[in-house]
Amino acid sequence: MEPLWRADDGPDDTPFVPGATHDVIVVGAGVTGLTTALMLVREGYDVAVVEAERIGALASGANTGKLSLLQGSVLSTLRRHHPSSLARAYVEANRDGAQWLRDFAAEAGVPLSARTAFSYAQSDAGASTIDDETAAAAEAGLAVRRVPAGADADLPFPFAAAVALDDQAALDPQRLLHALARAFLAAGGTLHTGARVTRVHAVPSPCIETDAGSMRADHIVLATGAAILDRGLYFAKTRGLRSYCVAFAYDGDVPDGLYLSVDGPTRSIRSVTPEDGPGDRAQLIVGGNGHPVGRVGSEQERVDDIVAWTREHFPGAEPVAHWSAQDYESHNLIPFVGALPRSLGRVRFATGYGKWGLSNGPAAALRLSAEIRRVPRRERPRWMSVIAHRLTVPADLGRGGVENIRVGWEAASGWLGAQRVPVPVPRPAEGEGVVASRGGQPVGVSTVDGVTRAVSAVCTHLGGVLSWNDAECTWDCPLHASRFTADGERIEGPALDDLPRLDDPSAPAVEGDPGVTRSRAQERR
Repeated sequence: MEPLWRADDGPDDTPFVPGATHDVIVVGAGVTGLTTALMLVREGYDVAVVEAERIGALASGANTGKLSLLQGSVLSTLRRHHPSSLARAYVEANRDGAQWLRDFAAEAGVPLSARTAFSYAQSDAGASTIDDETAAAAEAGLAVRRVPAGADADLPFPFAAAVALDDQAALDPQRLLHALARAFLAAGGTLHTGARVTRVHAVPSPCIETDAGSMRADHIVLATGAAILDRGLYFAKTRGLRSYCVAFAYDGDVPDGLYLSVDGPTRSIRSVTPEDGPGDRAQLIVGGNGHPVGRVGSEQERVDDIVAWTREHFPGAEPVAHWSAQDYESHNLIPFVGALPRSLGRVRFATGYGKWGLSNGPAAALRLSAEIRRVPRRERPRWMSVIAHRLTVPADLGRGGVENIRVGWEAASGWLGAQRVPVPVPRPAEGEGVVASRGGQPVGVSTVDGVTRAVSAVCTHLGGVLSWNDAECTWDCPLHASRFTADGERIEGPALDDLPRLDDPSAPAVEGDPGVTRSRAQERR
């Protein structure tokens, strides 16, 4: 499942030197990490970026490329339980983040296409949400307009009403990320890819451990989606969400706007042109069908549903690529940004963008860089102070409580469910996985690329029983959204360690097979 955007390998990185010391280490080469690093290196700081895989390997390189301040029903949901000052601060933060990104794109020659963004209702039942979003967006300072039913009669998909905002943008996120990396290197930054951070320490001095060696710095920034330190328990203050995208070749007319439905099932629609993406490969992207990580019967069914819907409304459309991404949403929809508790101000992080990282990421970078540079509060934008001092209201606690009840249910039901299927089990078919029990311990058995593997099916974060993701052939944790490859290597989430490999011939996991292929992670050890 490779995103449409991966057109080249990006710039060359810097050889890793174990024991090196820098002013700032940024963990993660996505939008937040690269913008934070570029801002700081341009201020004269010695900055190193450390990335486990490649630039934009996760959410930043797998989004839809929409840069918009109109974000579905976010503002009306936020305004329902919070003062107008917080909604306005959220908009101002996104506006500053988006403007920084647009200015950089102009400087670096990254093309953007100006678009009108539409948050739309697919049926009359969603019209009240459109009214609420229009009012909340206008109150927060956005020049929105309401689009009634029938005003855009040429649209081929269900459209009952919408709120619209002009002068938003579409872009190729991978092209943007590579430009950020090149600018960072040109300004004197250090970039390490393929170096996975396995531990982070704040005392006695800030330090990271990687599979290539350790490094030290005065400040560490975790730009890793989920914070990979449990201080502050932010894994329990956010929820991990997966959503899906399919790119289509299509000969017909494609609407020019950026569309996102406010009612379900969620549909995100945009066209692709040579200006804002590889328009020679695809002309249309349709996304949606999001869900909490690890809590759906079949992820592949979500992808298939998008394909079927698109073919119904865009006859002749043929899929050319499909992918998914993982985002973290805070319980009150405002990102968490700042210093981690009990880190003495030495370790900072950002999480909880709720699928709007192209604007929230640079906004977080503006705040992180201001804090590291010790910019006086009176000289910072007002939105930084408003968001930093937001109050937790009963509705936030309620959403968090419901989520944590769900986590508890998933934890209990996962262990109980695993006990019903003892090993050995029949060899799973290609692309399938099953959780079974061996001596009371959950075991994950899967077959991918013709190889059957058995791993512990217990998440290395807090012990949740993993579920098989049949769209991406991964083991996903329904508790706090950690994910692992079929052979147990950690992909993302709050977990830091790989899954143990199970290949004990005395208790085979697969019927008729006394052993299974060792994982790459096990071979490295």
